[in-house]
Amino acid sequence: MIRQPIITVLGHVDHGKTSVLDYLRGSTLANRESGNITQHIGATEVPLEKIKSICGNLLDSFNLKFNIPGLLFVDTPGHEAFTNLRKRGGSIADMAILVIDINQGLQPQTIEAIEILKSYKVPFIIAANKVDLIYGWKSESNIFTKNFMQQDENTRNNFNDKFYKILGQLSENGFDSNLYNKVEDYSKTLSVIPVSAKTGEGIPEILAMITGLSQKFLKDKLEINPNSNCKGTILEIKTEQGKGTTADVIIYDGHLKHNDNLLLGGISSVIDTKVKALLKTKALSEIRDQKSSFDTVEQVNAASGVKIIANKLDEAIPGAPIYSYNTEEEREEIKEKILSEIDQILVETEEDGVLLKADTLGSIEAAIKLFTKYEIPIKSAIIGDINKKDIVKAESTKESGSIYGMVLAFNVKMDDDTKNYAEQKNIPVILNNVIYKVVEEYEEIIDKVKKQKELEKISDLVFPGKLQIMNQYIFRKSGPAIFGGEVVKGIIKPNLKLINSEGEIVGTIKSIEDKGKSIKEMKKNESYALSVNGMNIGRNVTESELLYSDITERQFRLLKENKKFLNSDDIDLLKEIAIIKRKSDETWGI
Repeated sequence: MIRQPIITVLGHVDHGKTSVLDYLRGSTLANRESGNITQHIGATEVPLEKIKSICGNLLDSFNLKFNIPGLLFVDTPGHEAFTNLRKRGGSIADMAILVIDINQGLQPQTIEAIEILKSYKVPFIIAANKVDLIYGWKSESNIFTKNFMQQDENTRNNFNDKFYKILGQLSENGFDSNLYNKVEDYSKTLSVIPVSAKTGEGIPEILAMITGLSQKFLKDKLEINPNSNCKGTILEIKTEQGKGTTADVIIYDGHLKHNDNLLLGGISSVIDTKVKALLKTKALSEIRDQKSSFDTVEQVNAASGVKIIANKLDEAIPGAPIYSYNTEEEREEIKEKILSEIDQILVETEEDGVLLKADTLGSIEAAIKLFTKYEIPIKSAIIGDINKKDIVKAESTKESGSIYGMVLAFNVKMDDDTKNYAEQKNIPVILNNVIYKVVEEYEEIIDKVKKQKELEKISDLVFPGKLQIMNQYIFRKSGPAIFGGEVVKGIIKPNLKLINSEGEIVGTIKSIEDKGKSIKEMKKNESYALSVNGMNIGRNVTESELLYSDITERQFRLLKENKKFLNSDDIDLLKEIAIIKRKSDETWGI
């Protein structure tokens, strides 16, 4: 048996993903007398015959015999919902529609959605929404290609500027793309369909593309055994008045009946329960409306959405798998499979890394995929809001000398007490509803931490310095010598020993001052008054001599190992000092 493909919608906030989905649903509900549209919890099933009536001859271009029963649109737009459409090794979404505002182009959440789709290997098409807002645009037909020819030249040019900018941005993200009717190979080129969720323009073309591509490329994936036990994933866990705790579930294989035994993933264990009731939204009602009424059904078949009432659902994790079973042998096998799957995602290791927090199993998995790509090590990944225990864990990591003592969080909350505690302990907490933003902020912080660690590592090094005695500013020749000096290269500090061009120590800097104020270091081209013990100007140094800071062989080698902290003057100066030192020791510093 072939089931209908599961389709979901993603996109940047305010780009119209909800509106596109609403119009897709609304266009299929226009003929209310037909009664052939099935509503589910979180999904709308559109039969093939209804699609054909909306698309007309648009499907003919595929030259296919259609035998998929229709499309199942998952009515939970957004990245969080999509990441919960998961199963072991991938996503239960067979295809996706990525909505982009044609007037704004790719935005952070658009790029994030592309990364998520790529990581889950979900094929998708682009809906370039809001064409009706292009200056001068007239929406006289619901078929974009027909409507485009009716626009005046300035409007078409305006459209082309925006459209080809999106194609360029998609190219930057690794995709060849084109207007859907110019694509020659759908397996290599991404189809872009200009639409308006306000007027319905382009909606028939989206339906045609999704239907045609599903039939052409997904028919083998859609083969199921309707008599097998159910396999599904939890979209959402909610507490509802009159129903208690319920689970909104998408079934992608097999069937589920009233009184069936269920195993589903929980935070600390596998939940073993029994179906008390299966609920579907009444036909043609708005499924996101909390006042919607429901029909109790005895059985649902894949692919479908259903609300399940059962005991112990409050312990379940959104994004976790759900299976039905008949025998004790099946129970143990499935339990082991669920435990293995959740353990692989909810990471707990002794290795170094950040602490990851997210709202659902799907969000954790999506974040891990992205973090792996950007080489962000994860010490533990936990579902739930950030609490003080998380800050203590991160602090423990930091105290061990790690640079990863921080909390990275996606789509969760943190109360003020925890926030204040983190600030008090100086533990970075990166909290955002866009995974990409979490990664960007992490990279900024980790760069600073790494630089600080490296600076600490070389803080005890003596950087080389070259000093010119200013003969017009000699105030005392000895006991100690006091004179004006200018740094030619490098850095000069108090307590450094000074050597001459023969490598002989001529004194130790007691202090550096400027108008009575102590100076901690002198840099290139700076000149101050120096007080030097052991120096006798006119005896062991001349009145305008060039002097060098003395460094040991160990310091010389450490400086060479940390060349990235040295500029070209420092490197030249090291070479000069090495030449001086090797006058008395040929192997010095080698």
